[in-house]
Amino acid sequence: MNEITHSPVFGVLLSLIAYETGTYINQKSKLSIFNPLLIAIAIVIVFLTKLNISYESFNAGGQLISFFLYPATIALALPMYKRFSLFRENALPILTSVLCGNVCGMTFVILSSKLFGISDVLTRSLIPKSITTPIGIAVSQQLEGIQSVTVAAIILTGIIGSVLGPVLYRLFKMDDRVAFGIAIGASSHAIGTARAMELGEIEGAMSSLTMAVSGITTVFLAPVIWNAFVVFFH
Repeated sequence: MNEITHSPVFGVLLSLIAYETGTYINQKSKLSIFNPLLIAIAIVIVFLTKLNISYESFNAGGQLISFFLYPATIALALPMYKRFSLFRENALPILTSVLCGNVCGMTFVILSSKLFGISDVLTRSLIPKSITTPIGIAVSQQLEGIQSVTVAAIILTGIIGSVLGPVLYRLFKMDDRVAFGIAIGASSHAIGTARAMELGEIEGAMSSLTMAVSGITTVFLAPVIWNAFVVFFH
């Protein structure tokens, strides 16, 4: 048994089976709350816990999957390329929205952390919660945060955004597909972008573009905003 669980193939197969199970449940239920990634995470946690399999054993294969995270993120540029004319037509609103969203999002994280007495290291780990994982990890390193906490926050943010985004879109009777793509891309990164692509090519393209711009701006803004609040609070 130990030979099997310590093999990289074990982590890969468990991850793929868990995600395919989540996808099947999502398609059958037709409910966005049953996000495939959320279900896959739950299945993996239960499986490892019940069989007393260490995370290190599982991650031997998980690292292989993580390797493809970077090219998969870059591949999201394809719909953006196809609809780049929309960016030219909406460049100012997109850039302004992303900038405001980044500043407000990071400021809210810091203020909330201070309000609830969360430590500085956890606060720094939560700041890059709304950008895609590869960039978020880099920002977390830059801010000297805990990378595992950052990854968990990014995944949770993406799942919540992909579930609630369409609901809020209908609730507020929004009819601008470009605006929806910008909103979900700025707040829910790759997971939200995948959901946006299911709703339409325009939504997916705008979300993909916004996700890229949001990641770049966060790299520059996160240290500035954090240092500004350190000076203010201390």
